[in-house]
Amino acid sequence: MNYERLIARRFLQRDKSNFSRPLVNIATYTIALGVVVMIMAICILRGFQREITNKVIGFGAHISIRSYAWVNDYDEAVVTMSGDELRAVEALPQVKHIQPIASKGGMLKTDDQIQGIVFKGVDKTFDTSFFTSNIVRGRFAHTGDSTASNEIIISQRMSQKMNLDTGDKARTYFWAGNNYRARAFRIVGIYNTDLSEFDDHYIIGDIRQLRNLNGWDSSSASCYEVLINDFSRLDDALVDVKGATRPDLAVTSVVEEQPSMFAWLELLNSNIALILIIMAIVCSASVVSALLIMIFEKTAMIGLLKTLGSTNRSIRRIFMLKATSIVGKGMVIGNVIAIVLCLLQTQFHIIHLDSESYSMSFVPIDFNPLIFILVSAGTFIVASAALLIPATYISHIDPAKTTRQE
Repeated sequence: MNYERLIARRFLQRDKSNFSRPLVNIATYTIALGVVVMIMAICILRGFQREITNKVIGFGAHISIRSYAWVNDYDEAVVTMSGDELRAVEALPQVKHIQPIASKGGMLKTDDQIQGIVFKGVDKTFDTSFFTSNIVRGRFAHTGDSTASNEIIISQRMSQKMNLDTGDKARTYFWAGNNYRARAFRIVGIYNTDLSEFDDHYIIGDIRQLRNLNGWDSSSASCYEVLINDFSRLDDALVDVKGATRPDLAVTSVVEEQPSMFAWLELLNSNIALILIIMAIVCSASVVSALLIMIFEKTAMIGLLKTLGSTNRSIRRIFMLKATSIVGKGMVIGNVIAIVLCLLQTQFHIIHLDSESYSMSFVPIDFNPLIFILVSAGTFIVASAALLIPATYISHIDPAKTTRQE
């Protein structure tokens, strides 16, 4: 062990009465608190972005292929794709699955309530994982029988408002030309996503029911939904899907269809940046203050070391080693606390939210080890860079003056 490391390890531990010791402890715990706040802020906001994105995509898809005549889910613009066209899209490297859906606006009626709905029709190829994971009672509707199924699932919000539950009959009415057509469905499942914009309107059932209502053939749909493997490469996948489809078909991404939602989610990144900047300043100021106090307190020792032949660089290294050990200790404490808090919230959902306001019932956590690594590395780099400022004061200390004063 070189003498700089030896002195850095011992010169504050030997003297229990010095003034800098409590300040060092304050700096250590300030850094720990800053690391906890930064990690938790990123994990929570990233978790919130992930949950909302998954819910929006769950009700739709990453990419949609429609007719140019389509305006919204209440429209009945028909689109058809041949088997070869579907296989060409599904063969793309970034595409996970493609599925036809149909949608039609209507009304759900009980004896004393009327609710506007969007019936989303799906077939046996539909990826049910999103709705299955959000089923609170019952099961997902069967759509693979030889005849059109009359089973549907509705949202928990709709169930409570209309006083309907699994096993009940749901009377629905759809416009067909200048008249309406009634259908009676059986509710087999209740789902809840806490995304009121969709939960208030969507019921899910067999696509053949809508094909019969609209007079479509078995290859017609309102939309073909394309699911991809990596959301971060959505733009690349969109270009590939456009290249694999006919020019008379409109190919759009979920970001283009829900611009306000994703603009709001993107705005959350500015909150993350602001929190990181503020906490980095606080952590740096704390450790810089501690280092300055240590330098002022050990002025006589610095003068003695210079008298014995130590260089300014060597003495600076002593104080930098001590200061970085403070930063490192604070980071370790902060990471341990953040890991415990993240695990507790992920497993037990201790902190709850108002689902009406936040579209989820608990605080979500994106428990990603990369977040811990990047925050720790960033904190260490910023704090270490800030330490260079007070360390330059050492070169201005005159050993003759400090020795005379002693």
